[in-house]
Amino acid sequence: MANVPPPAKKSRKGPPPAVNSTVGNLEKSEPGTLKPLNFKVPANFHRDFKVYASQQGISMLDLLQEGFRVVREQRGQ
Repeated sequence: MANVPPPAKKSRKGPPPAVNSTVGNLEKSEPGTLKPLNFKVPANFHRDFKVYASQQGISMLDLLQEGFRVVREQRGQ
């Protein structure tokens, strides 16, 4: 049998990023732009929250923002 060396290993990482490229996570967002806010809540809380927002005729986002504003005012911050 012939002595054949194993094939050279190829890098799967790809080329490195350019020195001057930015990822985009260091720039501040405009104050009015919407950003995702992801967290988990119990299913029964989600249902109650959604039903209440619907009964009030407002979005869940509006209810969350109003609730946060009220809590901040109550706590004096």
